Amino acid sequence: MKVYQSNEIKNISLLGSSGAGKTTLVEAMLYESGVIKRRGTVNGQNTVSDYFPVEKEYGYSVFSTIIQTEWNGKKLNFIDCPGSDDFIGGVVTSLNVTDTALILLNTQYGVEVGTNNHFRYTEKFNKPIIFVTNHLDQEKADFDKTLLQLKENYGNKVVQIQFPINTGPAFNAIIDVLKMKMYQWKPEGGVPDVLEIPSGEFDKAQNLHNILVEAAAEHDDELMEKFFDQGTLTEDELRIGIRKGMLHRDMFPVFCVCAGKDMCVRRLMEFVGNVAPSVNATQKPKTIDGIEVTADPSGPTSIYVFKTSIEPHIGEVSFFKVMSGILKEGDDLINIDRGSKERISQIFSVSGQIRTKVEELVAGDIGATVKLKDARTGNTLNAKGCEYDFKEIKYPEPKYRRAIKAKSEADEEKLSEILTRMHEEDPTWVVEQSKELKQTILYGQGEFHLRTLKWRIENNDKIAIEYKDPKIPYRETITKNARADYRHKKQSGGSGQFGEVHMIIEPYFDGMPAPETFRFSGQEYKISNRDTQVIDLDWGGKLVLINSIVGGSIDLRFLPAIMKGIMERMEQGPLTGSYARDVRVIVYDGKMHPVDSNEISFRLAGRNAFSQAFKEAGPKLLEPVYDVIVQAPTDRLGDVMGDLQTRRAVIMGMESEKGYEKLTAKIPLKELGSYSTTLSSLTGGRASFSMKFASYELVPMDIQDKLLKEYEASKKEED
Repeated sequence: MKVYQSNEIKNISLLGSSGAGKTTLVEAMLYESGVIKRRGTVNGQNTVSDYFPVEKEYGYSVFSTIIQTEWNGKKLNFIDCPGSDDFIGGVVTSLNVTDTALILLNTQYGVEVGTNNHFRYTEKFNKPIIFVTNHLDQEKADFDKTLLQLKENYGNKVVQIQFPINTGPAFNAIIDVLKMKMYQWKPEGGVPDVLEIPSGEFDKAQNLHNILVEAAAEHDDELMEKFFDQGTLTEDELRIGIRKGMLHRDMFPVFCVCAGKDMCVRRLMEFVGNVAPSVNATQKPKTIDGIEVTADPSGPTSIYVFKTSIEPHIGEVSFFKVMSGILKEGDDLINIDRGSKERISQIFSVSGQIRTKVEELVAGDIGATVKLKDARTGNTLNAKGCEYDFKEIKYPEPKYRRAIKAKSEADEEKLSEILTRMHEEDPTWVVEQSKELKQTILYGQGEFHLRTLKWRIENNDKIAIEYKDPKIPYRETITKNARADYRHKKQSGGSGQFGEVHMIIEPYFDGMPAPETFRFSGQEYKISNRDTQVIDLDWGGKLVLINSIVGGSIDLRFLPAIMKGIMERMEQGPLTGSYARDVRVIVYDGKMHPVDSNEISFRLAGRNAFSQAFKEAGPKLLEPVYDVIVQAPTDRLGDVMGDLQTRRAVIMGMESEKGYEKLTAKIPLKELGSYSTTLSSLTGGRASFSMKFASYELVPMDIQDKLLKEYEASKKEED
């Protein structure tokens, strides 16, 4: 493979819902460009893109795959992204390192939830897009309906480049209104016959051509002048105008393909090569210091590792983008994030599992290397003297969680290592060793996402694992004031233990005024605030300790021990053993012994006094509540709403988005355990949702009573 310059390289994300045909399109592009001699199929489990065993098992793309082809003197770097929302991490990664997105649509179904989700991400990253309508040879294909939905969703920026003469099993021809030609294929697809437009289609083609010319002219003053003078533009001028419109996201060209029959694939690749912006003509990436970095081969060498993969018979493969300079085989680079040195011993241009060794790659290109010692996903590697440091990719919040455990205790350590490695491959798999819940919690984007991980561990690593419902991280708090005192006294020969603590506790909130007096059982307690400690708890909320001791009844040196005892109870609340929060404690009196008082005595006295007071202070459980956004088809709204009502959801708002309804709700985490699976089942996989922690809220009394009984029963079993 020749060394391509920055102006000859195009980096493209291949997006679209599951079933849109991305993997099949990749096969056709690789076949047309000569990378492969025979096209594989998803059903045949022999495609270049879906080559991992788990992808063959499920028939879905699980990982984003780098696909590189050469076409008409250009290098086209495609990243084929999974369509399922469970694997959205691949889309986010891809859009961070590419410059254009092709969004495929299955014309049997039109604009789907996945289409809208992927479009939003292109919007977030400000990437130009090309819509590609596929499956035009299917019985239920409806190009006109799909085009109408595109315009309803994305407006007049949607501009046709092509339209089919007919759809369904007889599909074999399209009209290209940029070239004003008809392309017609024989049954085997491939190279088309380029013909004049039939008279019956000419008026429609001319009208669409005029719309295209006007849209292209809008984005360049010189082109606009020429359009006014001559009434038309040349093909080259149209390309310039379309490219500028795409760069500003003011123009979304629409193409037609039949990937399964290899029809119009060559024309699509030609358009991408000629019109899609090159890496040196797009927005410049910024470092964490805000420095814009140009894809300049003469700049300092800097590469960004955006993906790590563990591959059979090879081991760790690191995929990178050359951000600046020229990367050469044998280069020594410094990992700016970890401070370690790395030698780039080999460089590969990759297409799935096909790797071609190259000696160098220039700024903007994408490649791979193997067996880096210390580099991780998100790291920047620089030549000596270069200080570029690019941001780590930010991924969506997880929305599915399970407790994971090896069936054999002997495999626990190995499982921990595997999970760390898996997170490197897919950062949306998040692992938490929860001290609070005493479980290993695995977070992901959906039930299928975590099922895929389980399959890989059990089939590739040969470790049997099990998923369990994770415990809920409840919190305990109080709702009223309470007072308690506790004397710890122990005598067993020699010096003993003695400590007595009197305290008052009350609910706390930020900005709460300092207390002056309390009244319990007709007796008034005046508070003298000698010192206040405010502790921000690691698990949220605060603990405030006020020293109101007068007359030296407790020596100041014992206050840290009292605080330690209180914290022990805050870390294991009296109700269910959950963390406690938002409590103010006033230590106002006590007693000590000149010989027997020590730190352990006051730690135990403080802990027990706090526990007694807590139980008398109207203790309540708090549960984590999440903000949830659901996007569901309008025709399934009733089912979705009915299900939400069973989950104690509070609907906060609802709005229509052209065939879809967007619901916002607050839902307790306890009710979201199976939501991913249920929503998919209710809507035939056509809905999606996101969730983000909102707050802790009081648990309803009936549920609290049930939880307390369960906790008491579990304690008895332990005893």
